[in-house]
Amino acid sequence: MSELLRDCLQRLPLIAILRGMKPEEAPWVLETLAGFSILEVPLNSPRPLESIAYLVRHAPPGVLIGAGTVLTEAEVEGVAATGAKLIIAPNFSPPVIAAAKARGLIALPGVATPTEAFAALAAGADGLKMFPGELLPPVAVNAWRAVLPKEALLVPTGGVTPDNVAAYRTAGANGFGIGSALYKPGMSRDELAQKAAAFVSAVR
Repeated sequence: MSELLRDCLQRLPLIAILRGMKPEEAPWVLETLAGFSILEVPLNSPRPLESIAYLVRHAPPGVLIGAGTVLTEAEVEGVAATGAKLIIAPNFSPPVIAAAKARGLIALPGVATPTEAFAALAAGADGLKMFPGELLPPVAVNAWRAVLPKEALLVPTGGVTPDNVAAYRTAGANGFGIGSALYKPGMSRDELAQKAAAFVSAVR
């Protein structure tokens, strides 16, 4: 499953974090984010499993749909039932990783230190969400990259903007989780399209 995540990040190294999206907004959000290869709906959004299920049914082939803020094994089971393939967490929880892997899902836990990074990889993580990104600037990515296995996927999340993605990529980041800098509840379709275009331009 790590290779599926790697392939999606190589096509477009952006994970769109749709925190606060309502299920009825999912159709136009999906259409506006055409070209994104990974979409995440955090579980602290309104009726998140409905939104995730819609995205699973209607996203184009090759688009990876996942849930964010997954904190328990029971939540992994709920996400798996929707057909989504990606489990993202803000923290490193061995039981959540184990539950994801037992169901054939991709596990992308949040880590903030090299110690957590090594432990998460040992527990079966497919990649590492470097969180919060505000506290882990490109110099941290560069330092981690020097000691972690070269194939480890590093995905800074939080504080990522079109202005700093180049520095992160030079340091060795494989992709980026982008939340409020891309999508906020109540924003217009045009605003989302403009922000998405700015990020896509920055990484290409």
